[in-house]
Amino acid sequence: MEVLLSSPRGFCAGVVRAIDVVDVCLRRYGPPVYVKHQIVHNPYVVNDLESRGAITVEEVDEVPEGSLVVFSAHGSPPEDFEKAQARNLRVIDAVCPLVTRVHNEAKKYSREGRRVLLVGHRGHQEVRGTMGQVDMTLVDDNAPEELPKWGDDEEIAVLTQTTLSVRDTAHAIESIQERFPQAVVRNDICYATTNRQEAVTKMAGNVDLLLVIGAQNSSNCNRLREVAAAQGVPAYLINGPEEIEPEWLRGKEKVGITSGASTPEVLVESVIEALAPDHVTMLSGVEEDVSFTMPRELR
Repeated sequence: MEVLLSSPRGFCAGVVRAIDVVDVCLRRYGPPVYVKHQIVHNPYVVNDLESRGAITVEEVDEVPEGSLVVFSAHGSPPEDFEKAQARNLRVIDAVCPLVTRVHNEAKKYSREGRRVLLVGHRGHQEVRGTMGQVDMTLVDDNAPEELPKWGDDEEIAVLTQTTLSVRDTAHAIESIQERFPQAVVRNDICYATTNRQEAVTKMAGNVDLLLVIGAQNSSNCNRLREVAAAQGVPAYLINGPEEIEPEWLRGKEKVGITSGASTPEVLVESVIEALAPDHVTMLSGVEEDVSFTMPRELR
C-alpha cells in the first residue's frame, strides 16, 4: 500500500492563534481558564488544553463571575460580550481575524442600508456569531433555492461562512444572483479552506480511498470528505486510527490522507503508523505563510 499525503493540510493560522491564546493564558495566569465553546473543533486539542486547566463551557452564564474567559476561534455575537461584562469577566477574544472580517463586512453593509444574506450552515458556531452582528437572513448552502421573498428593488449584500464547500457556495451564490442580480457578493471562504479543498480535488484522481483526519463537528473537515466523494472516491472522516474499518482498505493500493484546519499533525502521523504503508508520498501544494498577531491583551 502507498499513502499519498495531501498538501497543504492541518492547522491554519487562525487555529494556531486560538490554541496559542489558551496556552499563553494558562501559563501566564494559571488555571482555570474558561473557554466559551470548543476553542477549535477538535477533541484532541480540546482534551489537551483541558488536561492543563482549561474548562470548556457553552454559555457565558456558566463562567464564574470575575473569571478569565477565552472566546473561541469561531466568533461570538455581541450579546456574549454583554453577558461577560455584566458578570465582570475578563474576556480574551480568540476569534479568527478572517471571521472578524466577515463581521465587519456585515456591519458595513447594514450601515449602508443593504439587506444582508449569509450563506452558511444553520446552527454552526461561526454562523451564530456572525448572525448576531446585525439583522441578517441565513441562506443554508444545502438549500440555496429557499430565498427570502424580497422585492426586486432591494439593495442586498451576500456574505459567506469561511469554511464552506467552494463548489456548493458557488452554486448558492449563482442561485442568489439569479433572483437578485443587483446583489453585492463577498465570497468569504478562507484561504485554508480553499487550499485544502483544491489539494483534495487534485489528489482524488490518484487514490483509491481518502481518509480525512478530523472531528465530526468540524465544518471544513466535512467539506473535504464531500469534495472527495464528489470526485467518486470513497472517503471517510475519522478522528484517528481507532476509527478505521478494515474493509475500507481491502483491495486499496493507494490511500490518500488529508486533515482539516483544526487537526493536529500528530493525529495524521498516528493514522499513517496504523496503516503501515510500504511507501509514503508527500504531494506538493500551495505554500501557506499566513500568520496572525495575538490579541493585544497578550502581546
